[in-house]
Amino acid sequence: MNWLDNMPWQLLIIGSLTLGLAPFIPEPHLFEKIRMLIQGTLSRPLDIFDLCMHAAFPVLLLLKTVRTLLHL
Repeated sequence: MNWLDNMPWQLLIIGSLTLGLAPFIPEPHLFEKIRMLIQGTLSRPLDIFDLCMHAAFPVLLLLKTVRTLLHL
């Protein structure tokens, strides 16, 4: 997991705020896709890819945060 430790915080934060919340209006895709996942309507391959793409930076940020806090 050294690659995650070496990844800059700024990159993960900016990536999470931009790609994780894009498009900002009317609703971020990440929230829409998570809602679809909970409702069980996330079935098209494009929607699954979209969820993975928009969730990548927030998930990496969460992993780096947890990893940093556990190693304090």
